[in-house]
This record gives sequence, structure tokens and C-alpha cells, in this order.
Amino acid sequence: MKVVRTKKALAAALAPVLKNNQSIGLVPTMGALHAGHLSLVSKALSENDKVVVSIFINPTQFNNAADLAAYPAGLTADAALLKNLSDSILIFAPTAQEMYPEGLESKVFDFKGLDMYWEGADRPGHFNGVGTVVEKLFRAVPAQKAYFGEKDFQQLAIIRQLVLDLDWPIEIIGCPIVREANGLAMSSRNERLSETAREQAAVIYQTLLRCQKDLKYHEIAALKNTALEKLSSCPGLKVHYFEFVRAHDLKPIVSKATSDPIRLLIAVSLGGVRLIDNIAI
Repeated sequence: MKVVRTKKALAAALAPVLKNNQSIGLVPTMGALHAGHLSLVSKALSENDKVVVSIFINPTQFNNAADLAAYPAGLTADAALLKNLSDSILIFAPTAQEMYPEGLESKVFDFKGLDMYWEGADRPGHFNGVGTVVEKLFRAVPAQKAYFGEKDFQQLAIIRQLVLDLDWPIEIIGCPIVREANGLAMSSRNERLSETAREQAAVIYQTLLRCQKDLKYHEIAALKNTALEKLSSCPGLKVHYFEFVRAHDLKPIVSKATSDPIRLLIAVSLGGVRLIDNIAI
């Protein structure tokens, strides 16, 4: 299992791959790997000759210093998990200085309004930080495909828009959400939940499923009211948003009488930990 820390070492490690015209898949992560990440890596391994997994906790996408400080990290454990999948994986684990030699500043992007809602509204500057680091990774790793989880549905839409705007020659692969036994979407942040909160968090997916099933019988406003009542009955849970949106532009919808694909997005805080999830309708 090879781990490189610099872009120069990364380029040297990938030079033979490029020379042999082999394909490269990139899986960007912030570490604290779990089965959700590993599902992305497994898909990348099945579709590419070489897979690069980046492990970098990107400071510019955190608008809360305490959230950044609390984010879990553990390169040794992450490398061991990846080694179980394949010895051939190349880990790119740069420092902040390596990624931001000019200083910790984000570029400002035009995401065509995709960042105006939901996570973008709640976390100002977050998606500019995401766009900045993703562009840096795309420039460092000459990959043909990059893999992202659908749990971060808004992020996935924004990265696809970024690729269009940059006219970057890379295919963005969205991969299904992997869930814990109680339905909680797998996330590195789950490690910060108490055992009780982790059990309580099952209400998130239960509520999404109920809305998915009942939309054919009820209007959106009624479903939202019932869902918010159920969520608010969970001790210590705060709802940031719970919205039915058009899947392609993330704009909220108030009527199910639409031919557009619908996505139901949710963000809550539970025990001080922010959790997001979504489901296709």
C-alpha cells in the first residue's frame, strides 16, 4: 500500500500508469473511512486500472472551527481498511500546506444557483471550499472517473456543475447511499454520536421512507407537517431543513404534480452532530 504526501510524489507514482495508457479512478475523501467510502473504492477498482484515494480534511469547506477540530482523523486505520480491498490502491494524503501553498482561501464559483439552498444556505462558503479542493484534486490526479456518494446529494450536483464549467475531461460517478443496520446513512460524523443518539437517528430514514411511500396518497404540505411532528418528537433532534426538491436544480417544490424527478432532502442536528440524508421519490 503506497502513501504519497506531495503532488510531486503523486505524479511520479502515476507516471507508469499514464505511460501504459491505463485508466485512473479517483475517490476523494476526508478520511475516517467507513463502508460507504469502501463501496466507492470497490466500484472504482472494478472500473479502472489504477485507483487513487485522496485523504485530506479540507479546512476551507468548514465554516465552523469547532466542527473542523472535531472531525475524526486516522490515516493508519484508513490505510488498513483500503489494504483489505487492494494493495494496489494509491493513497494521496497531502498536508494543508501542500494543497494550499498560497494560503487557506477558497475560490468563488458560480454554481448556477445550486449552492443557494440547503447546505449552502446553512453553511456559508462551504461549497466554494468544496469546489476549490475538488478542482485542486482534479488537477493533481489525471483521472478519467471520480466517485462520490449520493448521501451528499447537493455536493454531487455542484461537482457535476463544476466539471461542466471547467470543461474538465472527467466522468462523475454517483454511488448509492450505504446505510447502517437501522437505516442511518453512513457518515464519518456518526462516530461522534452517543450510542443513544445513534439509535434515535433511525427516525431520519424511517421518515424519508414513509414520505416516499405516502406521496401517492397525500400532498407535500401534509406530508411535511406529519414528518416534522415525528422528527420533533425525538429528544435532542433539531431539523435544519426537510424539503421536497427538483432533483436537477434542487429548487423546492410545493406540489407533487410535476414531471420532474423529485428528491427529498433532510438535515438535522442530533446531540450536536449534523446529519444529512436524502431519498429519491
